[in-house]
Amino acid sequence: MAGNISANVLVVDDDADTQDLLREVLSEEGHRVVTSGSGEEALKIGEQECFDIIISDVRLGPNLNGLDVLKAYKSIQPESEVILITAFGSMETAIEAVKAGAFDYISKPFGIDEVLLQVSRALENRSLVRENRNLKRQLGNQVQLSSLVGRSAAMLEIYKKIAMVSDSRCTVLIYGESGTGKELVAKAIHHNGKRASQRFFAVNCGALAESLLETELFGHVRGSFTGAIENKRGILEETSGGTVFLDEVSEMSPALQVKLLRTIEEQEVRRIGSNQVMKIDLRFLAASNRVLGQLVEEGKFRADLYYRLRVVEINLPPLRERTEDIPLLVEYFLKRVGREREQMYSVSSQALSALLSYDWPGNVRELENAIEAAAALNRSGVIMPEELPAKLRGPCRDGQRLKDLHADLPSLDELAKRYLLHVLKVTGDNKARAAGILGINRRTLYRMVERFKLPL
Repeated sequence: MAGNISANVLVVDDDADTQDLLREVLSEEGHRVVTSGSGEEALKIGEQECFDIIISDVRLGPNLNGLDVLKAYKSIQPESEVILITAFGSMETAIEAVKAGAFDYISKPFGIDEVLLQVSRALENRSLVRENRNLKRQLGNQVQLSSLVGRSAAMLEIYKKIAMVSDSRCTVLIYGESGTGKELVAKAIHHNGKRASQRFFAVNCGALAESLLETELFGHVRGSFTGAIENKRGILEETSGGTVFLDEVSEMSPALQVKLLRTIEEQEVRRIGSNQVMKIDLRFLAASNRVLGQLVEEGKFRADLYYRLRVVEINLPPLRERTEDIPLLVEYFLKRVGREREQMYSVSSQALSALLSYDWPGNVRELENAIEAAAALNRSGVIMPEELPAKLRGPCRDGQRLKDLHADLPSLDELAKRYLLHVLKVTGDNKARAAGILGINRRTLYRMVERFKLPL
């Protein structure tokens, strides 16, 4: 804990076991802890006592939720830092939370060390930048971008970064395999920031020849080259005031990299064939499915441009690393197709199992295409396995075969996890009783729950 700072902490959660756990671990760190089981009770407590840190679950009950607690405390105790915890995250919730002044937003099941670290960081932030919290500003006219879908821990981190950088003008470099949604992230940054009312323009740097890309970006004057029969404003000039997204920026030629670097640093452009320099006001976002740092080492990308682009870096995980988001994505795509065709769609458990077991080399875009293809062949409204693309209905992957082969020979860890689940089920998820049956204390039980990534 930084500087051994003790704090007055309010824990708000409708689960008594979670209250007890957080009270125990925070008290051991020297903090004074008050607990509350509802948003209404938390606000009443806040009328009588001031807190340095508030840790609140997002879902609290039928009336006031964690966001209500956050907003109320930012009103009555603006110096307090609020940390939200949830098992049900979305980009909209994360953006609303961060813009309303939340210090951080972490997902369940959470790690004890993670909570302690965030409390320590929040206290440091509170003492060092009391008057200048960059996450305190309210978002004016928020644009909902529900096409960026996911509730996995990885996606929650991305939502937080989007919220943090949307109002600034810093350049952002977005990494991700093809089809992961890099342009959606760029649009989310633009539409949730101060430039939302201005133009957003996406340029695929790998889809155009060098000469064509240059004239598209910078424009030209009449007679500057064969075929230039009139003056033309480039994308950078046309989009001034807004945001330009340079997709696959790694494919840009060295000569264009030099021009781009000067444009970003000086905020000015000069049309091809002209001596006149024009000032612009642009935010630049860039994306690549290749690691630019490696290309710099190989002499294939300028180091100065690389460091200028990656002021903030966002890494989009491939779909195979966030399979828990697949059901949400399937539901989203089915609803969208259903609206277009005025029909309700759902997916059978067998079809969903096939979708979950596939590797998705084409990521979210490939999943979207698979759902659209299945819906086109469907007449009943329920997507069945035989309506999915053939590659999703093929033999099990080698990894799945090995998993099935060893299903009856579990490891010791797997046996421990199964027994823990069994004891929790028998005790009705009563953590105190479960710890007694297992012969361990409750803190050890929570560490096992955390280790096996079980919901608290």
